[in-house]
Amino acid sequence: MQAKAIMKVLARSVSTALLLIIIFCVAILILEVQTKFVRRIYDEIFLDNRNHYLSCEQLPPEAEVRQVTEEHQDVIREIKQVNPDFVGVEIDNSICPGKADILFWYGIHEDRLRIEGLIAGETFYGIPYRLQNR
Repeated sequence: MQAKAIMKVLARSVSTALLLIIIFCVAILILEVQTKFVRRIYDEIFLDNRNHYLSCEQLPPEAEVRQVTEEHQDVIREIKQVNPDFVGVEIDNSICPGKADILFWYGIHEDRLRIEGLIAGETFYGIPYRLQNR
């Protein structure tokens, strides 16, 4: 009789644990969909990248991106001089036709820090940008 009681308690404990694990996984999934929390950590820690995670609808028109980059060639030249041949700037319209963002690429983390210091904001003069370690 005592063994049956122990089995019931054990079964109830396992069921409760599984339910809690499922709830935790669903919560993480919802958090990821809304905030890209896991992707941001992966990008930052493992890849040394910075992304904006905007949808195509949220990106500015390509013409606007080109205009802003032309107007701020002095800053772009300064960014490229952080580490010539290992730092670059591109207008990226490859994923969203007609829309674009700016991609700054670099070779080492110190270059990224210097680029971020030159940009000094969440956007490049109102244009979303990404930083990519190549």
